[in-house]
Amino acid sequence: MADPSSSLSSSTDDLLQLIKRLGTYLALKMSNLFSISLQKLDPRSVGAIAGLAVAIIFTYRLMRPPAAPPRRQPKLQAPITSSSAISTLSNPTLMPSGFCPSSEDLRAKNVVDEFFQLVKPTLGQIVRQKLSEGRKVTCRVLGVILEESSPEELQKQATVKSSVLDVLLEITKFCDLYLMERVIDDESERNVLLALENAGIFTSGGLVKDKVLFCSTEKGRTSFVRQLEPDWHIDTNPEIVSQLARFIKYQLHVSPVRPERSAANVFSSPSLEHFFGTV
Repeated sequence: MADPSSSLSSSTDDLLQLIKRLGTYLALKMSNLFSISLQKLDPRSVGAIAGLAVAIIFTYRLMRPPAAPPRRQPKLQAPITSSSAISTLSNPTLMPSGFCPSSEDLRAKNVVDEFFQLVKPTLGQIVRQKLSEGRKVTCRVLGVILEESSPEELQKQATVKSSVLDVLLEITKFCDLYLMERVIDDESERNVLLALENAGIFTSGGLVKDKVLFCSTEKGRTSFVRQLEPDWHIDTNPEIVSQLARFIKYQLHVSPVRPERSAANVFSSPSLEHFFGTV
């Protein structure tokens, strides 16, 4: 007859191992989903994640089938840590030939996978998370919102990138957004405003024409940003990004080539839409 204390100890060990597996895999999913560090989570977010983990664990325990009768113990093998097991499960291509993950690992992975299929964040949630809940944003137009990349091109035409529209509209829903650009003449200003209007940014979003600012020099754009004191500034000019790093809380440097990080508060991305994961 089995010793009750021994059975209780075994059950406790099983639960602890389950919590470790679920916790590791849950952390991995959250990291991939939001691309944020734990330092940025506020107490409410931490509490929500902890509650989520507990809910998943108890749901799993309720759904878990009865334990099979004890069988003869196979030959002992080297133990596999929970982190390495979860890493291998998340990357099937890394599994060595002949390796078979335990049913406990697979069940933990399946429970978390099924849950995250139901709680996939919306674009609006991703935008707010990436902007760290910043409420004021300034953004250059050339090379970020428009296909054109030089003031000379704006004298002929202006074309809004179709791929950036969804992100831009989400930003206008909860941020005070200002667009700005250096132009050569009045015709360039008209071309920019007409392109933004035709794209529906003034009607579908919260942007108004008065918040599209124009200047004749790069220094003028720098002055605009410093006067507005935004939480985020988005630009393609590395010199302006470097100059503003001391004054602006966060910046996004849009560049096709990944530049060296000039400051801890400066991020880089090939495009605005790529930064928010929509491409």
